[in-house]
Amino acid sequence: MAKVSAITLRKGHVIDHNGKLWVVAHSEIMQPGKGASVINVEMRDVRSGTKDNVRFRTQETVERVRLEQDDCTYLYTDGEIYTFMNQVNFEQVEVKAEIIGDAAAFLQEGMKVNIESFEGTPLSVELPDTVIMQIVEADPVVKGQTASSSYKPAILENGVKVMVPPFIESGTRIVVKTEDSSYVERAKD
Repeated sequence: MAKVSAITLRKGHVIDHNGKLWVVAHSEIMQPGKGASVINVEMRDVRSGTKDNVRFRTQETVERVRLEQDDCTYLYTDGEIYTFMNQVNFEQVEVKAEIIGDAAAFLQEGMKVNIESFEGTPLSVELPDTVIMQIVEADPVVKGQTASSSYKPAILENGVKVMVPPFIESGTRIVVKTEDSSYVERAKD
């Protein structure tokens, strides 16, 4: 275990808090009008699955747990279970949908991911930062709308809604951030 500043906590990090292991589900830095900044951390108990919200001062330190990291390949989904293959020993690893979260919509067959686990239990799945997806539906451009002023809604091939610049049309392939489903750029073919 290593002591780290609370301000560095991100989704997927595992910490030892009050004698239990917790996975960070969400973290947000709050800057009140007066006083020091704080970080609100939503976390899930690794063993029981219970959730808790904790507020740390940004200068406070926490114990971050070192995890086993395995490079894996996505194989298939069966209901709420996602199956991956470890690239070193070729064992199959099953991960619950709740651990992957919203990023599961971007999983593609054969995609390389990094799975972090503690004592053989998967705790987080890290997808590539970006993926290339095709737009299947996009609103038409409104006359007088400029590229720099506004974005329009579009739907990706996986059903995820994303905001894109007005010049993007249905059938266009784009680069999307897996972390927050945001448009990056038009894909280079």
